Amino acid sequence: MLRARLRNVYWIGGGSGGGKSAIARRLAATYGLSVYATDDVMLDHARRSTPGDAPELARFMEMGMDERWVNRSPDTMLDTFHWYRGEGFALIVEDLLRLSADGGVVAEGFRLLPHLVEPLLEDRNHAVWLLPTPRFRWAAFNSRGTAWDIANRTSDPERAQRNLLERDRMFTDRLVAETRRLGLPAVELDTMSEDVLFRIVAEKFALERASTSS
Repeated sequence: MLRARLRNVYWIGGGSGGGKSAIARRLAATYGLSVYATDDVMLDHARRSTPGDAPELARFMEMGMDERWVNRSPDTMLDTFHWYRGEGFALIVEDLLRLSADGGVVAEGFRLLPHLVEPLLEDRNHAVWLLPTPRFRWAAFNSRGTAWDIANRTSDPERAQRNLLERDRMFTDRLVAETRRLGLPAVELDTMSEDVLFRIVAEKFALERASTSS
């Protein structure tokens, strides 16, 4: 049973710029867990995928930067983006089955879609989605110095940036609706420090109690 085999996994999903990676690293360092960052394995998963398994990924890989980010509407970008459609999620599960056999794992990334994670939860308190407002997301990108990384690789950076920000806003709105529909834990972020968010997530996961009892 997958739920039982993945009982040692703590899932952190959510929109871009929500602090998933930073919180996952702090939880791992504080409570002796390992981190599985889904962003870090995207290239590997793309290589392991076939057009039959991931048709939107195959189409995306054939596009130039302008076709990806300038010439299409944010709605189209949202609806056809391969990772948002759950392509490659089975590879995430394969990876986690190997890792979780050796102990607790914090899995993090926007690819952890609520409707895909929910069937794998033995304990629904082992998952949370961090849902940033556009203001919170933009501040996070600016603080990292990555706000224009993708847009600057197109012929029209300003339009590409508008498209990307609108796509990300709509994706986060979709996550808000989905977590509410499924009754899954979520934290909506507007103004919140990393320390406060860390305490909230650790409390939701009951990690302090788990570390004390182990």
